[in-house]
Amino acid sequence: MNMNYTADELAFRNEVRSFLEEKLPADIAAKVKSGRRLNRDDHERWQQILSKQGWYATHWPKEYGGVEWSAVQKHIWDEESNRYGAPRVIPFGVSMVAPVIIKFGTEEQRQYYLPRILSGEDWWCQGYSEPGAGSDLASVKTRAVRDGDHYIVNGQKTWTTLGQHANKIFCLVRTNTEVKAQEGISFLLMDMDAPGVTVRPIITLDGEHEVNEVFFDDVKVPVENLVGEEDKGWTYAKYLLTYERTGLAGIGNSKAALEHLKGIASRQRKNGRPLLEDPTFAARVAQIEIDLQAASMSNLRIIASVEGGGVPGAESSMLKVRGTEIRQAISDLARRALGPYAQPFPEEELQDNYDGDYLADPHGAAVSPQYFNLRKLSIFGGSNEIQKNIVSKMILGL
Repeated sequence: MNMNYTADELAFRNEVRSFLEEKLPADIAAKVKSGRRLNRDDHERWQQILSKQGWYATHWPKEYGGVEWSAVQKHIWDEESNRYGAPRVIPFGVSMVAPVIIKFGTEEQRQYYLPRILSGEDWWCQGYSEPGAGSDLASVKTRAVRDGDHYIVNGQKTWTTLGQHANKIFCLVRTNTEVKAQEGISFLLMDMDAPGVTVRPIITLDGEHEVNEVFFDDVKVPVENLVGEEDKGWTYAKYLLTYERTGLAGIGNSKAALEHLKGIASRQRKNGRPLLEDPTFAARVAQIEIDLQAASMSNLRIIASVEGGGVPGAESSMLKVRGTEIRQAISDLARRALGPYAQPFPEEELQDNYDGDYLADPHGAAVSPQYFNLRKLSIFGGSNEIQKNIVSKMILGL
């Protein structure tokens, strides 16, 4: 692989930098860089800015309003947007359900849902995990029973990220109990405001209301909301998960976090010298940087290998495992670098409207919450243990 950008790619990088310098709201970037929580308005403002630029659906076909960036362009955007402090794009609509609708949905579904995702009219969440079905999605028990022109849905989903904001949810539901588990699952699009849908918050260890439980009690869903064929949802779920796992690697996010870590370590002192000059600490930082560079190259190769419209297979599992381990390692070192200044801070200091002073160190307020929050990465999108099993079967043949 050529490690040098072409003239066109360098020009694109300059275009991205100019856009971020001009259009990224300073208040949003300040929140991202300091680890303050973003509210719904922040996310929607940024989405509208990206949509106006035409840079929201970077991987969609142009016929549906996408950009069709190359692998290198996506890589450049990921690095630069994280470096400037741009918020992550909420993936559930544009990066998760949309590719499934584009590939497996009807033209009517594409014409209805895709423009609403681009405009921000719909906010999607994901209904995969259940209390007894996390990494083992074949065990889902939420039932959808055909009743004329509708399905009647009963069951429960959990760990539904940002479900409190969503008006749509894509769900795996069991439509057939007489066949092998994977063969009786369907992929259903549902309204969150439909009668019988209840959302209950789950407050995580970092004090955040990020995830939820969602309950379905005799919820009526039109049959036309079925994506693809009935009982074939397992195929569509696997297709979606390859995109989720690649995104969870968070290469650009890790690069920005590594620079942040270096900044903390250069200010913190040990025996009168910057912590970054301590041989043991410096060696740990160097090892993470080496691992991150290797993951970055792997990410480029994986994306480039499917430019023709294919889907990453076990490679996405490999990248998910390594990428999440690196992100967790960076947050762990940041916590260690701050020492006692990384102690948990009052809840109000992480809110977007907090105007008080940070205690002790301006970088300390978010370090502990981020450390705790990022523990989930090795579980989201299929636990890392499951991903290692996938790699062993698909690549090693074990």
